[in-house]
Amino acid sequence: MYALIDCNNFYVSCERVFNPSLNNKPVLVLSNNDGCVIARSNETKKLGIKMGAPAFKIKSIINKNNIHLFSTNFALYGDMSSRVMTILYSMFSDIEVYSIDEAFLDLHGYKDLNSVGNEIKNKILKYTGIPVSVGIGRTKTLAKIASHISKKTGGVFLLNEGVEDRVLEK
Repeated sequence: MYALIDCNNFYVSCERVFNPSLNNKPVLVLSNNDGCVIARSNETKKLGIKMGAPAFKIKSIINKNNIHLFSTNFALYGDMSSRVMTILYSMFSDIEVYSIDEAFLDLHGYKDLNSVGNEIKNKILKYTGIPVSVGIGRTKTLAKIASHISKKTGGVFLLNEGVEDRVLEK
């Protein structure tokens, strides 16, 4: 079994770690020169703002909804990513860093996969302040699908053989 650990709304979550007053408020992170949306909080997603949207085209939505805007801070995001990955390396030996905010883990040999997933999620949140979703499946592709589902089901989702076909049909 494999797990995909995916930091939720990573750039926004990093900004919130150092400014907790932003929790539960709409937040956007904009690309270099503040041109386009590259990260959204759940609150801004609900407003219909899409990834890559040019900031000048959504100015009225930004103003109307008091959306907090941030320019990219790649030094911060890289540091926070290193902290998350260091925690994963302290827990597991077989890790594949997939992107700045995602990593695959080989969970072969682990018995209680839901407990492992919750331990990962809780430890990363406790030591970094970054919320993560954990998807677990027989392959890395299935773990990626499970990770997508886990964002809507509490943070950990085990896609076992009993539900694979139903999930893949959808």
